[in-house]
Amino acid sequence: MTNPLFYAKIILFGEYGMIEDSQGLVVPYSFYKGTLKFSELQNEFEKNSNQHLKKYAEYLGDLILPENFQLDVKRFIKDINEGLFFDSNIPQGYGVGSSGALVAAIFEKYSLIKREPETISKDELKELKAVFGKLESYFHGTSSGMDPLICYMNLPILIENKENLNKVAISSENEGKGAIFLIDSGIVGETGPMIQIFFEKMKTEGFRKTLKEEFIRYNNACIDAFLKKDLNPFF
Repeated sequence: MTNPLFYAKIILFGEYGMIEDSQGLVVPYSFYKGTLKFSELQNEFEKNSNQHLKKYAEYLGDLILPENFQLDVKRFIKDINEGLFFDSNIPQGYGVGSSGALVAAIFEKYSLIKREPETISKDELKELKAVFGKLESYFHGTSSGMDPLICYMNLPILIENKENLNKVAISSENEGKGAIFLIDSGIVGETGPMIQIFFEKMKTEGFRKTLKEEFIRYNNACIDAFLKKDLNPFF
């Protein structure tokens, strides 16, 4: 059986604004991906990954999760001892969900209750996001759970506000005049320090007023236009 792939994620709209209750649109990014594999751990990458999984398993052993979202931690530890590692090309420090993909892969493989992403309801999405937040907090101190959720669902997600989110459809048509593309700056940026800078700027009245009265309004309008395939408001 082929191990499932878990893709990176891109926040198209709403970066930082979602902290202040703007909408957000997040999509899977299939160029980068990862999957759980077994090996004899003969190279440094595989050895390091296996060791990181051992430390993460200790965290999971002490973590209390809701009854419907329990993990088989004993089987996870057994597999780690038999050479489990996370084979991934997702870059770290780029904000594309490296730890999110790992968490999603572990949840998919070791969750006691198996789920099909396509059939998960809007209410279940909220519960799953909260659980993923606990699972990913090991890596970031605190986590919204959004990255693992996107990686697990492998579907575009619309964040309507802090409390509500939903699956959405995005056209995969290749023809047209509009396109979204990425430019790699080559600069690694850790999420924690950048968020701290944002919070510091929010303490100034001018920045806070601009964000709440202008940025959020335009951000939400962009999402609405994008989902309707109406590119005119962008230009």
